[in-house]
Amino acid sequence: MSRENNLTKGLFIGLLAGGAIGAIIALLYAPKSGKELRKDIKDKTDEYYDETEKFIAEAKTKAKDMINEGKKRSEQIITNAKSKSEELLKNAERIFTEAKGKTGTMVSSGKEVVEGETERLKTAFKAGVNAYKETKNQNNEPV
Repeated sequence: MSRENNLTKGLFIGLLAGGAIGAIIALLYAPKSGKELRKDIKDKTDEYYDETEKFIAEAKTKAKDMINEGKKRSEQIITNAKSKSEELLKNAERIFTEAKGKTGTMVSSGKEVVEGETERLKTAFKAGVNAYKETKNQNNEPV
């Protein structure tokens, strides 16, 4: 796009310069008095000045339009990025919550298994101690 603008700008400046040179040469070779020639040169200068002002105004308008378009696009990109990041954060929070819930369930079931096994071991240990005591008592040995 910049290359196209430079080409257009160069072409316009070339046309202006060529037109100005051609007009000056035509005026110099025309059979007119000095007063008429100066008036014609002034008129052509004013005409080219007006055309240049129009070109500059158009260039400013195009530049403003391009800047506004760039701003709109950047704002849209920022909005999309914010939306995506919020979505990712929500997904991460959901996954974390699910993992936390699953871990809590596993810990609870693991705790129940450990408590059950502890009770079984206590019971088995007590039964072993009682069996030992009974065997000792049957053999009449003091404990």
